[in-house]
Amino acid sequence: MKVLFASSEVFPFSKTGGLADVSSALPVALKKLGVDISIITPLYKGISEKYNLIKTENHFEIKISDKTSSGEIYLGNLNSVPVFFLDCKKYFNRDELYTTKTGDYLDNAERFIFFSRAVVEFAVKNSFDIIHLNDWQTAMSAVYAKSLYKFGGKTILTIHNLGYQGLFWHFDMHLTNLGWEYYNPRMLEFWGKINFLKGGIYFSDAITTVSPTYAKEILSEESGFGLQGVLKDVEDRLYGILNGIDYDEWNPEKDKYIAMNYSENNFTEGKKICKTKLIKTGKLNLGSKTPLFGMITRIADQKGFDILIPALDEILKKDIGLIILGSGEKRYEEALMDYVKKYEGKISCFFEFNNPLAHQIEAGADFFLMPSKYEPCGLNQMISMRYGTIPVVRAVGGLEDTVTDINERSGTGIKFQSYDTESLIDAIDRAIDVYCKPLSLYQIRKRAMKKDFSWDNSAKKYLELYKKVLNV
Repeated sequence: MKVLFASSEVFPFSKTGGLADVSSALPVALKKLGVDISIITPLYKGISEKYNLIKTENHFEIKISDKTSSGEIYLGNLNSVPVFFLDCKKYFNRDELYTTKTGDYLDNAERFIFFSRAVVEFAVKNSFDIIHLNDWQTAMSAVYAKSLYKFGGKTILTIHNLGYQGLFWHFDMHLTNLGWEYYNPRMLEFWGKINFLKGGIYFSDAITTVSPTYAKEILSEESGFGLQGVLKDVEDRLYGILNGIDYDEWNPEKDKYIAMNYSENNFTEGKKICKTKLIKTGKLNLGSKTPLFGMITRIADQKGFDILIPALDEILKKDIGLIILGSGEKRYEEALMDYVKKYEGKISCFFEFNNPLAHQIEAGADFFLMPSKYEPCGLNQMISMRYGTIPVVRAVGGLEDTVTDINERSGTGIKFQSYDTESLIDAIDRAIDVYCKPLSLYQIRKRAMKKDFSWDNSAKKYLELYKKVLNV
């Protein structure tokens, strides 16, 4: 079984979110199970300077509309998994992956048509059995595998976030080099636009998403983002497989970024020292006995900022601290900075990607806040539990699947149901109440740290699916 794992971002080479982490950890876990797997991803700006890459003999001349674009393949390595980087400077040698503060790159359709076609060409040339696609940026590969190219294997598409579909105006159809017969409701057409993800869903041999609950939610009008009917059409080949986390990367016993290492058997002192360091880093004016909440997130509606911002006055009047790491919508960043000034010493915000600080927040915070509107899987709630940091989450998607409320004997976190400010504040009040009960706090942390969210189980389920689509 020879698998090509195609993703528009792979940690540590490129990252905007959880897709990069999955695209790094899952192939490594599958490799350990004996799968002959390789990764293919764009060669973005700066990667060649940081990593030792070897130029291969793979060269592409790909027609985009009436023009031809050239590409080369470079080879790297990720924990014994070959990583093939597609080099095309006019498409990928940019400061950002998809978008800037002013909006998406205007040629994103062209960029990822090029990548999707190159993925299939590479798979055909190198006799892969399966192409495992991820999100809209690679979804067109499934269309091309069954149209312009004679790919004899199977395609599997994983939807990490249905809210991002690769929507482009219909005048971009000429870029695909597909006939207009592909612009219909059972293929690429979506309310007068081209929808890359929709095409991938209809043309893939299997579709997965990143948690069992999310696989059910996206069949509904509320969570289907207009594709619920499409997904119902393919429900017989739709699977929900929970993501895992990389315990080599996220391990408080060995984490090189945190102030003191600790384990589930001796976490009290370790978390105390990590918290003290985090308070100092955030320039917070908090006592060691004040509960500290952390967030590592995209700053966007999906992550709950439309209910968090209106709640901040009431939340920050309580005896708590809040530290936020992430970037996103300018209006929310500006609103948060107003609260940083208003409640100086109680809230700290870092609008950036900062991996060391992310580790320090996971270790140093008492609670991790995820008030998501929707959450396909979520990784940070699982990482938080590994670090003995209690997640406070809305019960949706993967948050529902991974966090057990403390009202139950096996509780590992705090969950709330309704998506509104009042429910969020009530959940934070419950967290404060738990913090004031040291024995309960200790027991919840202990249970959380014992949870196993490694990639081993998830990788086995993907391997079963690979065998199923290949009939082996």
